[in-house]
Amino acid sequence: MNEEQQRPDPDALLVQAGNPRRGKLKVYFGACAGVGKTWAMLQEARRLRAQGLDVLVGVVETHGRAETAAQLEGLAVLPRRAAGRHRHQEFDLDAALARRPAVILMDELAHTNARGSRHPKRWQDVDELLNAGIDVITTVNVQHLESLNDIVSGVTDIRVRETVPDPFFDSADEVVLVDLPPDDLLQRLKEGKVYIGDRAERAIENFFRKGNLFALRELALRRTADRVDLQMRAWRDVQGREKVWHTRDAILLCIGNNAGSEKLVRTAARLAAKLGSVWHAVYVETPVSHRLAEPRRRAILRTLRLAQDLGAETSTLSDPDEVRAVLRYAREHNLGKIIIGRRPARRWRRDSFADRLGRLGLDLDLVIVALDERVEAAPGPLQDNRSFIDKWRVQLRGCVAAMLLCALITLGGKWLLPGVDAVNLVMIYLLGVVIVALRYGRWPSVVATVLNIVVFDMVFVAPTGTMAVSNVQYLVTFGVMLAVGIIIGNLTAGVRYQARVARYREQRARHLYEMSRALSSARDVNDIVATCQRIINITLQAHSELLLPRENGDLGRVGETNLTSIPDRAIARWSFDRGLPAGAGTDTLPGVPWQMLPLKTTGNVLGLLVIEPANLRQLMIPEQQRMLETFTVLLAGALERMELTRREERARLSAEREELRNSLLAALSHDLRTPLTVLFGQSEILTLDLAAEGSKYAPQASQIRQQTLSTIRLVNNMLDMARIQSGGINLRAEWVALEEVVGGTLKIMEPLLNGRQVQLDLPDQLLLINADGPLLERVFNNLLENALKYAGEHAQLGIRAEQRQDRLEIEVWDSGPGIPEGQETAIFEKFARGTKESAVPGVGLGLAICKAIVEMHGGHIRAGNRPEGGACFYIQLPMGQPPALPEEQEETLSPE
Repeated sequence: MNEEQQRPDPDALLVQAGNPRRGKLKVYFGACAGVGKTWAMLQEARRLRAQGLDVLVGVVETHGRAETAAQLEGLAVLPRRAAGRHRHQEFDLDAALARRPAVILMDELAHTNARGSRHPKRWQDVDELLNAGIDVITTVNVQHLESLNDIVSGVTDIRVRETVPDPFFDSADEVVLVDLPPDDLLQRLKEGKVYIGDRAERAIENFFRKGNLFALRELALRRTADRVDLQMRAWRDVQGREKVWHTRDAILLCIGNNAGSEKLVRTAARLAAKLGSVWHAVYVETPVSHRLAEPRRRAILRTLRLAQDLGAETSTLSDPDEVRAVLRYAREHNLGKIIIGRRPARRWRRDSFADRLGRLGLDLDLVIVALDERVEAAPGPLQDNRSFIDKWRVQLRGCVAAMLLCALITLGGKWLLPGVDAVNLVMIYLLGVVIVALRYGRWPSVVATVLNIVVFDMVFVAPTGTMAVSNVQYLVTFGVMLAVGIIIGNLTAGVRYQARVARYREQRARHLYEMSRALSSARDVNDIVATCQRIINITLQAHSELLLPRENGDLGRVGETNLTSIPDRAIARWSFDRGLPAGAGTDTLPGVPWQMLPLKTTGNVLGLLVIEPANLRQLMIPEQQRMLETFTVLLAGALERMELTRREERARLSAEREELRNSLLAALSHDLRTPLTVLFGQSEILTLDLAAEGSKYAPQASQIRQQTLSTIRLVNNMLDMARIQSGGINLRAEWVALEEVVGGTLKIMEPLLNGRQVQLDLPDQLLLINADGPLLERVFNNLLENALKYAGEHAQLGIRAEQRQDRLEIEVWDSGPGIPEGQETAIFEKFARGTKESAVPGVGLGLAICKAIVEMHGGHIRAGNRPEGGACFYIQLPMGQPPALPEEQEETLSPE
């Protein structure tokens, strides 16, 4: 009993071990907004709460829908926190971690958090919740998946900026598809159950077109089906199931040694397109494959290339038994339909391959296609340009070695072993055949077998010196020698072939490891180029060089080149601009002696890899092409890492410079405000005294006062910008009248206007806006001061305002020379001025402050030129719903 009480808590042990349970993620997945994901999530939350679980609503967006809001009744809702300059209501991650519920609801997984939040994306908040052991239920639409973002953009012509990485989506423990037919969804839109007001009509006209809904629904269904297929295959792998499950139509094409395989590939491609399924194409290399004629081997390579171009996933298998290799591949990839070829002229013969495949693969569908008898010649790019000596060097060496070994055994048996029976010398000759077969392959072993029989007959069998045989029993010996020699040669050649294949695979794996390790430790682009040239030269027996874009846009070589010919720059530019391979072995200019491969990452082309192989035929082997594609991916990743490192360094330096500049601005403005205030007060007193005395120096004193006031405004701008950058300005919004803001601005600007009139075009009715009045006055002050500086002394100034629906549009204009072309956006940057070298005072902070203040109010500001001439600044501010005023107060505040 005491021992039972002293047993430690298992949960406490897990926490002490630093291995807390990761929460489970459940995703409600849909084609678009309005299909019912949030509703389904809330229904699940109510069910879990009824079971006694602690369910917390972290974020649920009702979008004003009363039915959805009603589902929140009875559920605990986490209060949100204000974040960012606009004080947006965001999810409070720290409060959720402190609350630590069993399940938390997080709507809209792809949401971008406001500035100042711990994580820029909501899915990162969800990931931290999961790491804390909290189960999360969330929602996401198909257009927010990163891998489908470009497809959705091409279908809807709308670029979705908020995305979720596919690995995070795939890591979900459960994905529930919430589907709704397009007609029902459009009906919900018309009834106002998705968007409220005129947003529904705009949505139907733009994103929610019926064709878009069909495409999005298909993408969602296919993405869910792919996920379920991966789960099913993973479960089969864990359970060790060998039987293929026909849960989807998947095709495996077997490319054999027969002629006419191109028809087979096209038939499989048409069938896969009709079924809408994935398909694979495999070729099984056996020892027989090496005895094929050269045109037939080139045709096989060309067929594999055609299958890859038509969308198949190609593989080259190495196995002495074709049937077992095909069945193993089909079951590993759950491919239920196997397509093979049959020659029309041999229909009466029994196809042993098809018969064995049907007998051993009872769970597979077998499709047999008649093939053409015609054998097409290999095209130019696949021709073997090696000389006769290069092609047959190994076989010729084997024949010479067979003759030397036969002579050595004969001399040893004749002179060194004269007492040994001639029949026993047969074993020594067979040993020589084995040595030749192991070293040089099948055909030299056959030559050694025939040569040994002839020499043994002429030297050791009476009558010697002739091929005649006095004892008929020696014929049996010769036959056994020939049969055993050929069998041993075939067996040893097969073993040698398997060892060579294993050696090639080991070399490929080792080269990939060496390249990835070298690239991961590369410090600059020159290290990447050196690694690339060394590995490609060793692996592919090819020369290479790397072309990267320069600052002027041209492609330049990096490091030293080892190419024997200079690649065409026009072809390189074409391949780089389009992101497509060009040159030998491709569809674009296949006659050139080199191949250009773009280095791409996430749609961006970072450079070009130029390959010049010594033997183009070896480069066209699918396994070599796959390794070359892996090399390009590794190189592109290394270049992207270098670019990201450079960007991070520049961003860090820029942030440090910005922080230092803001600190200097704040310190300088603080130190200048006190003496400038004293100077302004003394100058104003001096001006008044001199004016009262009628002194001739009164205008000079007034000028000193005006310049001091301008300097004070400049210092205030510097201080405000420093406070904005540090987040020190808090928005104190209240309902203010637009006329009051404009009137206060004109009162402050009266000394600078110096009697100039500002034309006002304001609505007759009272306009109330929810804004910070003093900050909004600063916007008008800076805009009018900017107009006074650059428009000229005789230019007209004006302010115009108009209410449009739920926003207020304001224009501050002048009739001056206008804004220089191309500077409409740049003038809002800090320290940017219309003319860099000018006598106009200022440091270029006024418009930057205007933009920051307007954006703090949730508005937008832009600049342009008026058709009548002059510059104009357009401001848009949200109106909001003003409070109701009594009739007496409205009459008092009316312009009348």
